[in-house]
Amino acid sequence: MSIQSAVRMLVGAGLILGFAFGGVQAHAADCPPGGPAQRQAALAQLSARIARWDEAYYQDGRRLVEDGVYDAAKRRQLDWRTCLQEAGNESVGRPLPSTTAPLVAHPIAQTGLDKADSRQAVANWLADRDDRSLWVQPKVDGVAVTLVYRGGTLSAAISRGDGVQGQDWLTQARLIEAIPERLNAAPDRVILQGELYAKRPGHVQARDGTDGARAAVVGLMARERLDKSAAASIGLFVWDWPNGAAELPARNAQLAAWGFSDAQAYSLPVDTLAEVVAQRQAWFNSPLPFASDGIVLRQSRRPAAATWRPEPPGWALAWKYPAQRTLAVVEGIDFSVGRTGRITPVAELAPVTLNDRTVSRVSLGSLDRWRELDVRPGDQLRVALAGLTIPQVDGVVLRRQPRPAIDAPEADDYGPWSCLTPGPGCREQFVARLDWLSSDQGLDLTGIGEGTWLQLVESGLVDDLLAWQTLDRATLEALPGVGEARARQWLESFEDAQRRPVIAWLRALGLPPVDEEVLRQASPTLSLAALRQRTIAQWQRAEGIGPVRSEALWRFLNGPQTAPLLERLVAEHNLTP
Repeated sequence: MSIQSAVRMLVGAGLILGFAFGGVQAHAADCPPGGPAQRQAALAQLSARIARWDEAYYQDGRRLVEDGVYDAAKRRQLDWRTCLQEAGNESVGRPLPSTTAPLVAHPIAQTGLDKADSRQAVANWLADRDDRSLWVQPKVDGVAVTLVYRGGTLSAAISRGDGVQGQDWLTQARLIEAIPERLNAAPDRVILQGELYAKRPGHVQARDGTDGARAAVVGLMARERLDKSAAASIGLFVWDWPNGAAELPARNAQLAAWGFSDAQAYSLPVDTLAEVVAQRQAWFNSPLPFASDGIVLRQSRRPAAATWRPEPPGWALAWKYPAQRTLAVVEGIDFSVGRTGRITPVAELAPVTLNDRTVSRVSLGSLDRWRELDVRPGDQLRVALAGLTIPQVDGVVLRRQPRPAIDAPEADDYGPWSCLTPGPGCREQFVARLDWLSSDQGLDLTGIGEGTWLQLVESGLVDDLLAWQTLDRATLEALPGVGEARARQWLESFEDAQRRPVIAWLRALGLPPVDEEVLRQASPTLSLAALRQRTIAQWQRAEGIGPVRSEALWRFLNGPQTAPLLERLVAEHNLTP
């Protein structure tokens, strides 16, 4: 197929119109970072990348990015243009290139659909129509078509195009089994609007995704002639009969009598948001005969077809399935230091929605990974969900220029033995150590967590891992927001720690992972003195203890950072095995 015919085919299919970003939920006009020159450069860079994606999509038939990423990029382009006061009225979605292909006028405009981008947007739409009969259908992932029957005989088949005119598909339509050549007992003129789809028996959207279904139909409809097998692989979901009965159930019943049964089989009445959410989830996870990228809500009764315009109407709304990937702008880089000294870079994001979740932070893994990606504020990342729950970075799509400087911590400054006190640059790791100490993997202190420790550290009351043991009720009650009850509960938890066995104390203070049986082989009573007497070589001879673990054990028991803490345990506590 030539590039010219491919472009004509795509125009005819209406695939490159995307969707008009209407008034379902307004998005504030964001601005790219930096001064005027940098903002213009950022917009130019984003526009160039979108143009590259479009060129690959139209000329080579390659989809370089997922729809969620593409749509997010187009929204951002619109926002940035608004911010920079540039003229333009582009819609979100792929643009309509010019073509010289002959087009046919639609007898009634194809309207397109507004897309709800949140559950709240759907709730608002439903609230505005609480006095109307509403129905939900799957949003079939195919290509739109208008069919015209005169005297019961198929006389026209027109692709969506721009909603006003489209490509003549009558030759192909007459070969498709799902499109009857004649309608029995039909009015003199019947106009139908629907979706040609690739038949996918047993298709589960949550498992299979779009599976190239739309592209398959586009490719088939671009052929000059369909063979029997190809024609049989195309189905038709008629979602409206503009000049038919006033109410949707009556329209669907007559459509089914003519052989268009999908609409009746997959149209369900709904009244509440809970019903809509449940049905959306059910179709997302259930086998259907086609790929579906969301649901469509419709009023049973809609305005007269003569009033329809090629723009999203108020009487129907699409709610697409949650995007698995999107484009997110980095607002900052935070470096989190954990208990063992591991540094985790975290990208702070302008909030985005994935799988109905708002994502504003995403881990960049490690310092090495961050340096490999070279993520900086102002960059735009492709973000996805791993296992539908954990956000992760799939790559950097656009990089801010010039590159902003980042003051990153040095990995050599942190490790298993650093920050046993809250000195400069150490508060985060020190608090993480305390949080571990009070967790069920340490001393299991009820009601004591990270927030507690942070307050005590910031108040100057805890300056090492054992200082909390000397706190009294009056001191705690004097802290803002603590009071008598909370102070009493904290002290009870602190006192409970005295009854914990020695192994719990060792783990709370950072004992490297080791089986308790290994320790008891060295000292059946877990005597700290006996444990500290063992050499690295002796530890290494124990089962399952290699050179790295043996050295870590010896260093924990005898190193200059931790030895003073262990000596205080021996001097101040009568610890039991």
